[in-house]
Amino acid sequence: MSLSYPPKSILFVCLGNICRSPSAQSVMQKQCEEVGLNVVLDSAGVAGYHVGEAPDGRAIEVGRSLGYELSNLRARQVSISDFYEFEMIFAMDNDNLKALQKIMPTDATAHVRLFDDKAVADPYYGDKQDFEQMFAHIIRAGNGWISRWQGGL
Repeated sequence: MSLSYPPKSILFVCLGNICRSPSAQSVMQKQCEEVGLNVVLDSAGVAGYHVGEAPDGRAIEVGRSLGYELSNLRARQVSISDFYEFEMIFAMDNDNLKALQKIMPTDATAHVRLFDDKAVADPYYGDKQDFEQMFAHIIRAGNGWISRWQGGL
């Protein structure tokens, strides 16, 4: 299956699905809407630590201060069906990418890769500033993808 530009559906994946991946989902949702791109977005974690929980309160707070709403999202774990339901799966770091590659079926149709060449740092054990830096990184990387897709690359 060839990849369309932009992909029709994207799954963002981090470890627990309460910090980086829901933040990326929210940021990219707004970025896509602003430029008129119709992309189905979701997020998940490679681990099931927080299934059913809302994103980390710090992610919600910092996201809201930047104009992104995360409070309606709930954590879930990656499932095998995700490798067929999503056209693109973005891992937030190399450990997440390796975990995805380990469980990815050989006939999967999703394209699995890093969201950015530089890992999006996990702010979970940090403070508000770490969450602000995470959002800044996600916003930059998201803008980069939007520019590529609009250019047809």
